[in-house]
Amino acid sequence: MQRIPKALVLLLCCTVSVLALSPTFLACQLQKKSAEESPLSGCPTGTIFVSPVHPKAHFKSVQDAVLSLPENGREVILIGEGDYHETVNVTRSGPLTLLGQLDISALSPSSNATTRNLVQIWNNAFVQTGMDDAQSAVLLVAPSFNASLIGAGPTGAPLQPLFGNTDFKAYNIDFQNRAANFAISQALVMDISYANASFYGCTFASYQDTWYTGRNASTYVVDSIIFGETDYLFGFGTAWFEHITLANRACGGGIVAWKGTNLTDAPGNRYGAYISDSNIIRSPDANATLDITGDCFLGRPWNDLATTVFLRTFMDDTIDAVGWRPFDSPGIIANTTFYAEYKNYGPGANTSRRVSDHFLTDAEATNFTIEKVFLETPQWIDFDYIQ
Repeated sequence: MQRIPKALVLLLCCTVSVLALSPTFLACQLQKKSAEESPLSGCPTGTIFVSPVHPKAHFKSVQDAVLSLPENGREVILIGEGDYHETVNVTRSGPLTLLGQLDISALSPSSNATTRNLVQIWNNAFVQTGMDDAQSAVLLVAPSFNASLIGAGPTGAPLQPLFGNTDFKAYNIDFQNRAANFAISQALVMDISYANASFYGCTFASYQDTWYTGRNASTYVVDSIIFGETDYLFGFGTAWFEHITLANRACGGGIVAWKGTNLTDAPGNRYGAYISDSNIIRSPDANATLDITGDCFLGRPWNDLATTVFLRTFMDDTIDAVGWRPFDSPGIIANTTFYAEYKNYGPGANTSRRVSDHFLTDAEATNFTIEKVFLETPQWIDFDYIQ
């Protein structure tokens, strides 16, 4: 698979109403006008600069820059314009921010931050016999190899007694698994496990299993695009997606496949996937000969305690009228799952044939906010990004 064309990203970004940039990091992210000016002008003190070509770069590889960091302390890495063929693996516990460089056109009020990303980080691994799904990921944020593992069955890999990065952030970076197509196996882009991670103005592109929020992980994604086909949002942890576009390249399984918990590991935790104020569309790069009208499902339960909630989200005509499906066919959706919808709209949002009976009232919907899902106001989310 080739890199996502900018024209495609531009078209998709027109479906997202958020126009946002980071007021904290924008001066650092903007490419400097002259060769004499330091590429780190406007950056926090101690920022590391990565570039495959710039003579003032500290490293040519993002992973080499990550490996240079101490275990603790807040660190920032500015990634210069370029195409980075590598796997990035973050095991440190200290806060880390990755900044994708931006063109000066980022200041145009008529553009969306996501259209101007100059950085692509990609790999082309896919799951083969004997591999854990995690071994195909492009970005891993997990404290150890065992913590990153996904495993199989209703409970997955063994629970690990540790926690990794407390505050990982990435801005304006395109993460892609270019091995993926609709005929290949799982090919992950993200694996966030035992960590807190948030993403701003990014894209994530694969087909099967694009995004994974793993054990005891909390993730937040805003103003971004996620491309996929089969179970392309899946996980164990707590994931909030806001003002994003879910781009169906084809239909397989469901958009979301989540595992629930019996709460013995973390009493009171609201593990699940929550999609708010977003858009679900047929991806413009879907096979032109492939008719996926009414064939895509919102989700299927990876185990019988799965939770998935769609709030105020546009759904196009790719969504099947029943909305949800069993993990295996034929089969049933257990009544221990929690599949809910609230004020969704568009041709795919008609609930007259839905198999889920959780259509939230206004009062019930107040229980589904960032603060109530994460059981706090997360300090690791950059709320200033939303303008």
